[in-house]
Amino acid sequence: MRILHILPTRRFSGAENVICQIIDMFKDDSDIEMVYCSPEGSIRDALLARDVAFLPLDKFSKQEIKRAINEYAPDIIHAHDMRAAYLTVKVAGRIPVICHIHNNDKDMIKISKKSVAFLLSSFKIKHIFWVSDSAFDSYLFKTFIKKKSSVLYNVISVDECIRKSNSEMAVENVDVVYVGRFSYQKNIERFLYVCKKIVNEIGNVKVALLGDGPNKSDLIELSKELKIDNNVEFLGFVDNPLAYVAKSKVMLMTSRFEGTPMAALEAMALGTPIVSTPTDGLKYIVDEGVTGYLSDDDDNLARSAIKIILDDSEYARLSEASILRSKKLNDVSLYRAKLKEAYARCIK
Repeated sequence: MRILHILPTRRFSGAENVICQIIDMFKDDSDIEMVYCSPEGSIRDALLARDVAFLPLDKFSKQEIKRAINEYAPDIIHAHDMRAAYLTVKVAGRIPVICHIHNNDKDMIKISKKSVAFLLSSFKIKHIFWVSDSAFDSYLFKTFIKKKSSVLYNVISVDECIRKSNSEMAVENVDVVYVGRFSYQKNIERFLYVCKKIVNEIGNVKVALLGDGPNKSDLIELSKELKIDNNVEFLGFVDNPLAYVAKSKVMLMTSRFEGTPMAALEAMALGTPIVSTPTDGLKYIVDEGVTGYLSDDDDNLARSAIKIILDDSEYARLSEASILRSKKLNDVSLYRAKLKEAYARCIK
């Protein structure tokens, strides 16, 4: 069984990480072969580091997707967002298509070009995986696709996560860490305003942001305006961010919406408590007051982070609970079984 994973992005982030995890889950299965397909870009280096086979596109278009399909001749196409599904079903012919929705989207809760286009595409899609209950529930036309939909929360390999975190990289201890792309969804501006409140209380706090995005220069300028540029370090894209996460006291997230963020799952596996806005999958991952804290108030977010940073016993309590929670959340064998069952149904 040959499976072609298609995504329109050129760089490595959350959804891209999920695909790599899926491919790794099946690497020892002699009956299944998988290839990652996306436009050429910095993603190549990330895939090379993870030993993932790559079929590059010159650009994300129907013509290029059709070329990749003809070249690889897959038995199943696994499209990893709405745009990928929309273009893929137009050129897939009789090859079954599975779609994987990795986050919530404000355009899907109302009548829009995206919500209608996905509905039309869905008639040719065999199965749709949603990364959270809220992602599915918020889709305006969910009634029409309910029978072919299921929720599949992200998981990680805890052992692999711990192994990668034990890097020989020279990494200093960090108080607050962020890992991910800089985008509207992640609301890094709010992250910096919360960090300003933390710095006002703890003058020598260290904050590290691992990631990149088109507004990075604006965010660096904002950190200067807030007078926290001496505390905040923008490290850019880091191939192995887990070494930094393992050395951090708190993972702070201020997202407007989320699916089941891989960075949060990795933080919990490494015993790094999470302080976050109460978005979607975070409400499923974080046990309030047990493994971390959730709030939509900046003062509360700052106070929670400050308490963890200054109180060693509070950090230890949340860290231990996070590790235990992580072991329950990350059932890789069950996740793999659900995927394999869906693939088998498509072939039949």
